[in-house]
Amino acid sequence: MSCFGGDLPEDERETLKQQRRHQKDIDAQLRQDKITYKATHRLLLLGAGESGKSTIVKQMKILHLDGYSDQERYEKVKDIKSNVREVIITVIEAMDKFQPRVQISDAENVPRAHYVRDVVSQKTFEDFSPEFFSTVSILWRDAGVQAMLKRSSEYQLIDSAAYFMDADKLAEISQPDYKPSDQDILRCRVITNGIFETKFVVEKINFHMFDVGGQRSERRKWIQCFNDVTAIVFVVSCSSFDTVIREDGETNCLEESLKLFDGIWTNRWLQSVSVILFLNKQDTLRMKVEGGRRVEDYFPEFVAYRAPTQEGREKGESGERESEVYTRAKYFVRDLFVRISKATESDPRHPHYLYPHFTTAIDTGNIKRVFASCRDIIQREHLRKYELL
Repeated sequence: MSCFGGDLPEDERETLKQQRRHQKDIDAQLRQDKITYKATHRLLLLGAGESGKSTIVKQMKILHLDGYSDQERYEKVKDIKSNVREVIITVIEAMDKFQPRVQISDAENVPRAHYVRDVVSQKTFEDFSPEFFSTVSILWRDAGVQAMLKRSSEYQLIDSAAYFMDADKLAEISQPDYKPSDQDILRCRVITNGIFETKFVVEKINFHMFDVGGQRSERRKWIQCFNDVTAIVFVVSCSSFDTVIREDGETNCLEESLKLFDGIWTNRWLQSVSVILFLNKQDTLRMKVEGGRRVEDYFPEFVAYRAPTQEGREKGESGERESEVYTRAKYFVRDLFVRISKATESDPRHPHYLYPHFTTAIDTGNIKRVFASCRDIIQREHLRKYELL
């Protein structure tokens, strides 16, 4: 019998030919998949809870995936209304817990506060009626509630509280035909559970961005994403220097981020992976420190800190002038992370680099500019990874 199947019946020879063609197609597809895989830049988004990682992903969708469809916008309405509910419950419950207890200022608002405690706080609550929005809007303007807003660093209040609780915004959200804007979606807070992958293309280059929950309970899942990563994008909430994490109500948020970053930077599985550091929430940091919040009350070493000279500073957005207290604060936070990276600078076992950037994740223009400047870094790291550089 011929080894080429010449003595086989016609039907078996045809089957053999089909199998060979099929195998050839599979081999070609595998070769193409390998080329595509090697050409894809995989970015792993890491950071503590509420640092702004998911907002970065939303910006990638707005910038590189044609944004949000009407259907997707309407699907966000429930989450936004839930944010409004969470804010008013959080503030009223915090008033009860403070010592001495913070009182509702206007006696007419006392029944409204009871409505929040007894009805709105129920887990099954979904009655986002005109009465709900009217009650929340009036209650939010109460002097006692406003006093609590000024003390928001002493309890857990989402960053977008003031944005969604604005009277005009509440009136807009309460409408039956409400369709969230990009800014509404960017500011909407939803806890990330699990691992989410976003694929997009920028100038013919494929990017896969992995967003992993930042809460302590979610971090055990991070190791699943460590394999073959081009670069890590580590996101820090710079404005959280005066707040504590939700998990234990005691640990300083910025200290938590520093500890987390140190663990990632020295992780033996990531010793060759460089980190792009997004020093996020610059808008809130600026508002806090220029409003009188003292960094040195939480980080005493800030008293002696000196910011880089003008030559060593990054240019501000559109060249705007910055107050000295804000400039010192933002570079102080940056240098806390740079110090960790420099501790292994001369260690050949850690051939990776740190690339810091100041960001405001809810500002689409800012993220567009920052990501554009990061693309060269990501491309260089990609070439280095495959020993092409």
